[in-house]
Amino acid sequence: MKISKEQFEKLVAETLDDLPEKFKNKLYNVAIFTKNYPDKKQLKKLGIRRGETLFGLFEGYAQARRLNFGPVLPDRITIFRRPISKHCSNEQEIKEKITNTVKHEIAHHFGSDEKGARRAGRRP
Repeated sequence: MKISKEQFEKLVAETLDDLPEKFKNKLYNVAIFTKNYPDKKQLKKLGIRRGETLFGLFEGYAQARRLNFGPVLPDRITIFRRPISKHCSNEQEIKEKITNTVKHEIAHHFGSDEKGARRAGRRP
């Protein structure tokens, strides 16, 4: 299903607003972006092959692993519009996929491995 950049960004913002306070209060030094697609560098770094899909990406240092860091650039969470919209057939599915993806990437920000992040992304 096609969705405009503006509507997609609105859904991502709503997802962030709807996060429980206990998570929002712990988000530290992380910036959240939307892009149409991951770039070649991101795909190569992750070993993503043709035919595989990436809905979101956390780039940075997990909070659980930060010790005595001085000033650093914010970590990045990027949510990819086109892969999500291609995967979904209506706006409700897009909203659910955005929510799951945001939770998944935030779990990485908090230090979860892939297995833990997948569980976090499936929670209601």
